[in-house]
Amino acid sequence: QVQLVASGGGLVQPGGSLRLSCAISGTIFELYLVGWYRQAPGKQRELVAEMTSSHTTNYADSVKGRFTISRDNDKRTAYLQMNSLKPEDTAVYYCNIRWGRGDHWSQGTQVTVSS
Repeated sequence: QVQLVASGGGLVQPGGSLRLSCAISGTIFELYLVGWYRQAPGKQRELVAEMTSSHTTNYADSVKGRFTISRDNDKRTAYLQMNSLKPEDTAVYYCNIRWGRGDHWSQGTQVTVSS
């Protein structure tokens, strides 16, 4: 059974940093594309960043230069380093992995950017 557990959210002041982690079990993680998504109140879920199995990355324009996605296949963990956080980054963040017919989601972790 594939399981994803996201962690690392919290309350941070504008300009601060957080690192989200996503621990994956029950599958061969290195085969999967991994992505971080977020959903703010009243808005649709949106892609924040993704990384392919060959480590090619793609970022939403709103986070380019501030967020960095990474993965450690040995630890079966994906990360999202978030710097220079803004109030508009406030949302519930989710981790996702996809490969073939597999499409798996973590539970959400709340990120709140507020003074």
